[in-house]
Amino acid sequence: MKFNRVFLIVLDSVGIGGAADAKNFGDDNPNTLKSISASKNFNVPNLLRLGLFNIDGINFYRREKNPLGAFGRVIEASAGKDTTIGHWEIAGIISSRPLPTYPEGFPPEIIAALEKSFGRKILCNKPYSGTKVIHDYGREHEATGNLIVYTSADSVLQIAAHEKIVPIEELYKFCRTAREIMQGVHGVGRIIARPFIGKYPNYERTPRRHDFSLKPPVETILDALNKKNLATIGVGKIQDIFAAQGINRSLGINEDNSDGMNKTLKLADENFRGLCFVNLVDFDMKFGHRRNVDGYAQAMTTFDAELGEFLNKMRHDDLLMITADHGCDPAAQGTDHTRENVPLIVYGKKIRAGVNLGTLKTFADIAATLAEIFSVEFKTSGKSFLEAMI
Repeated sequence: MKFNRVFLIVLDSVGIGGAADAKNFGDDNPNTLKSISASKNFNVPNLLRLGLFNIDGINFYRREKNPLGAFGRVIEASAGKDTTIGHWEIAGIISSRPLPTYPEGFPPEIIAALEKSFGRKILCNKPYSGTKVIHDYGREHEATGNLIVYTSADSVLQIAAHEKIVPIEELYKFCRTAREIMQGVHGVGRIIARPFIGKYPNYERTPRRHDFSLKPPVETILDALNKKNLATIGVGKIQDIFAAQGINRSLGINEDNSDGMNKTLKLADENFRGLCFVNLVDFDMKFGHRRNVDGYAQAMTTFDAELGEFLNKMRHDDLLMITADHGCDPAAQGTDHTRENVPLIVYGKKIRAGVNLGTLKTFADIAATLAEIFSVEFKTSGKSFLEAMI
């Protein structure tokens, strides 16, 4: 069995139903896919025929009689429901402790250290909506030059600044400084630059957001592939999530999911051996957190059409994996991620159609399978499901 290329696409936040421990994470029976599938904007014929709705536990949509792919439900074994921990687990790391969060804001000693390093005072220091925080603090920021620092339910420290007050490279420098400070017990998953433009009350966030992630604590499957001179191509925020560790080529997404899929479609025309790892963040960032059911459903419909184009480009020795990193049910209360199981769809001309992989116990099974596909040594608690599909 030989695959030259694997395309691993993460539909950021597309969960398929509450995990057994969802209530421990403050979630009451969430189901992202069920919520969006009820929308009039939802139409995903390609995902349907690959077997998305044949996955165990999905009983709210019609099933495909003869699915083309292998499919399964995957449980998150790590103690978290955020992007960083989810992607780390996909890449083989199971995190036994959650990354730190700050529902009351960052402690005084952290704020003091940040202000001393920045040479500027800090505004806000609370969990806040990213669009509301610039509305509420933007004028004071413009008047004083003080930086807007805020967090969310996730393990993040975010710095918002108007591009006319703080040039983008200076904002990135502040974020790198914050990344150096936020280590150890305060090692948040991501420091996020949140630049904005405009005049009050019509401020707008720009696409020059940048994430400065905590480095993975141990090697991932990306490192193992990279050591064997195999391609490890990140599309979207993959490079940010892994702090560039193990990535030998990165293509950022400048606009939206479609930009990411267009880049992936172009990569399908290239010759390489290895992994193309794609994150499509719009589902989470633009629709899940903003609790926009119809917008989320439309984004899935758009992705499905682009997926059809990708399937037509696949070569005989290609393998496609589609999964998610957590949930973000747009019909749930609040704005936080939701603790959910995630889908796994696998398709390629060299695997058997219609294989039900059942329920996998960890996202890390994906990393173990990649290690077997490319014959690389890699230690993980995950188990390969390759044999079940061939």
